[in-house]
Amino acid sequence: MRILRIFVALVAGLLVVAGTWLAWQWNLRPSVYGYASELAIAPADSAAGADGLRVTFLGVSTLLFRDAKTAVMTDGFFTRPGLVRTALGRIEPDAERIDAALKMAGIEHLDAIVTGHSHYDHAMDTADVASRTGAVIVGSESTANTARGRDFPESRIHVVRGTETLSFGDLTVTVVPSRHFPHGQGMGEITRPLATPARVTEYLEGGSFSIFVERAGRTALVQSSAGYVEGALAGRKADVVFLGIGLLGTKDDAYRDAYWRETVAAVGAKRVIPIHWDDFTRGLEQPLVALPFLLDRVDVAMAFVRERAGRDRIDVRWPAVAEPFDPFEGLAAAASSGNPP
Repeated sequence: MRILRIFVALVAGLLVVAGTWLAWQWNLRPSVYGYASELAIAPADSAAGADGLRVTFLGVSTLLFRDAKTAVMTDGFFTRPGLVRTALGRIEPDAERIDAALKMAGIEHLDAIVTGHSHYDHAMDTADVASRTGAVIVGSESTANTARGRDFPESRIHVVRGTETLSFGDLTVTVVPSRHFPHGQGMGEITRPLATPARVTEYLEGGSFSIFVERAGRTALVQSSAGYVEGALAGRKADVVFLGIGLLGTKDDAYRDAYWRETVAAVGAKRVIPIHWDDFTRGLEQPLVALPFLLDRVDVAMAFVRERAGRDRIDVRWPAVAEPFDPFEGLAAAASSGNPP
């Protein structure tokens, strides 16, 4: 018995040490303060000005595109469950966090939610946000199955098959098949309605998309995951790219060069706005911080983005949370000067 007690004490001690080390590592992360201050994009006077498009960044790759009459959102992920629950338990949409985020962004109605792919940090809340706002859900069959698992009406689900262009008021949305960042986790299809709560591993990618949003001849591209299909965006144009940089800092220069070439350079962008850099195990009520070094290297990704943008004379801006901005504001001047980051 004495040996058993010693063994148990040793195991408990090791677990405490491991937990302390993990907690310490989880809090080691690059600061985004410098980007937020130096590269900040100016907030707009209004969220839905009659004179043009306004965009609001709401963490990860959730973006609200809105003019005076129409509102389209990408993803709509607001629950942002904590690390322990995500890793060890089952997760589901959090009504209070969703309601708080919609209130923070001043959202009462959405015409559509376009989901980039079906991992939980993109698709888990889509049906609940759409239910509250009257939106149509646009996405893959896997995204449709996350919605069906929440008893969302089939009549308001539009499954994308190939490249499609849809119109919502004065906003035109074009969805182009793309590829997820190649980490090999959570790939495959969700083949039946996904009942919740569910494990994070049940939210399979189900196909990824590049999403173009155009209004009055100006176009933005949302590339929510740092993956690409060679040549898929050739011949398409976008003034601004909302560029997913999650995990991009963990790849080598050859991959980063190809990603830039097949997204930013391919569409002739004049401005890049990084997205999907934040630690989505923290709620939106807290200041957004970068993912920890344990998982990602946001500092490496941003060094790459700034170097390539400076070389190609492309403007780089950093979005504030829940502050509407004109994504095209000052673009001609910035592009002509190069705005070396």
